[in-house]
Amino acid sequence: MDERALRQKLTQLRLEHHDLDVAIDALALSGGHDQLQLARMKKRKLRLKDQISAIEDMLIPDIIA
Repeated sequence: MDERALRQKLTQLRLEHHDLDVAIDALALSGGHDQLQLARMKKRKLRLKDQISAIEDMLIPDIIA
């Protein structure tokens, strides 16, 4: 993937991560939330964070001190 495609994917993943965060908060605040659904959403959020970190690592070169 070229840098532009990676940056677009990064933006998409960050947006999805944020939307999922808002959905998790809303579900947690509602009285009768489904624990299984909440756990799945949190797991998906963690996978998104891992993908975001991987793309950021590709975009930011390592600097050897």
